Amino acid sequence: MLRSEPEPSNAPARRTLLAKIIREQSVGRQTELVELLRKSGHVATQSSVSRDLRELGVAKMGDRYVLPETAMQPRNDFSALKQFVSARLTAGTNLTVLKTTIGSAQSVAVAIDTAQWPEVIGTISGDDTIFIATAGADAQRKLELRLLALFGR
Repeated sequence: MLRSEPEPSNAPARRTLLAKIIREQSVGRQTELVELLRKSGHVATQSSVSRDLRELGVAKMGDRYVLPETAMQPRNDFSALKQFVSARLTAGTNLTVLKTTIGSAQSVAVAIDTAQWPEVIGTISGDDTIFIATAGADAQRKLELRLLALFGR
């Protein structure tokens, strides 16, 4: 019987190596990760790597993959992410929009979610845009002041 997916028992070892690769090298494409895993003797496909990246909580920061602890150290230090935020806008009294460089929105949104600011209900991120929902005008004003202090925009 032919199998298109690797054995499930290989996943933990593959994920451990994948995390090591991402920590030690600058890799920005899943095809590169597949190749590096295969060179190390692991069975890997683009779909298995995609699942592993989701499982590990890997985000894309700029043009490379980063592990959650890399993107979040220290948890409330946004200085490394400041360079990716280009604009801050409001839409009504409950929605704040952050514009980022292409490919950076997810990393910034994860950092905001991880910070667990009381004024933020949740975020939705695309490739270069983040929608941040707040409970109302007061919460939005608090968020505006926080974002201005962090990103200067």
